Amino acid sequence: MKVFEGSCVALVTPFKNNKIDFEAFENLIQFQLCHQTDAILVLGTTGESSCISFGEREQIIRFAKNIISDKAKLIVGTGSNNTQTAIKYTRQAHKLGADAVLIVTPYYNKCTQQGAILHYEKIAKCVNMPIILYNVPSRTGFNLQPQTVEQLSKCENIVAIKEANSNVDHILQLFNICKDKIDIYCGNDNLNHIFKNLGAKGTISVVANVFPKQIKQQYKTKTQTQLNKLSDALYDFCNMCFIETNPIPIKYVLYKMGLIQNEVRLPLCPLSQQNQKQVWQCYQQTKERV
Repeated sequence: MKVFEGSCVALVTPFKNNKIDFEAFENLIQFQLCHQTDAILVLGTTGESSCISFGEREQIIRFAKNIISDKAKLIVGTGSNNTQTAIKYTRQAHKLGADAVLIVTPYYNKCTQQGAILHYEKIAKCVNMPIILYNVPSRTGFNLQPQTVEQLSKCENIVAIKEANSNVDHILQLFNICKDKIDIYCGNDNLNHIFKNLGAKGTISVVANVFPKQIKQQYKTKTQTQLNKLSDALYDFCNMCFIETNPIPIKYVLYKMGLIQNEVRLPLCPLSQQNQKQVWQCYQQTKERV
């Protein structure tokens, strides 16, 4: 049940007057397909999934599947801190033709590692499709331990993890214990070169929204010199994309590129005036370097 190798974009969800802007959504997908992005994730954190209704989820998945077809893998974010809700979302994605699902760790409940194991095992038993674990403790307050990932890799359809913990010891331990048991994807764009050198299969990327070609090249290049050059060129922008809560900065850049409206859903708000200039300037400088 391999999902993809290379680059997956964590796609933003474009809004217009607080509704899904499907015209802009199609343009964003076509932009990714034009640059041969290997997989497209909808309804992830970057897609503001927590602020999207069940009915809107169905519209988004159907629409994306229709455009993507077999040109790339379609991955859908289906995580929740309510196990039954996560099952409901996962079954919906399976029914609508998703190639895989990305399931974030339970948040707020403060479950134990054993609770996380039971959560994922129950979801995995409900669908016959690939599941990607998603560990992002900076947003969830919960850290999926490498030993827990090893245990979950024994489930036939839990096949990968998006790792967004930037702790070096944690990352090294994860690769040491799990690299041969589960596919590992980078969840922090500024660490792509490190994950690539450690043996990651690819990345699930925010920055790929605006630099899809370059993010893919990081995982396709065969020379360390080229990887280092790309990583150095992208590094400042990777960090700038998190100067405010994701996806606020990346949506502002896409807006300035003329691809979407500068709109996020509450409780998020558009990029502050004080950060707009430096975010756009950083994007333009990065574009010249790459």
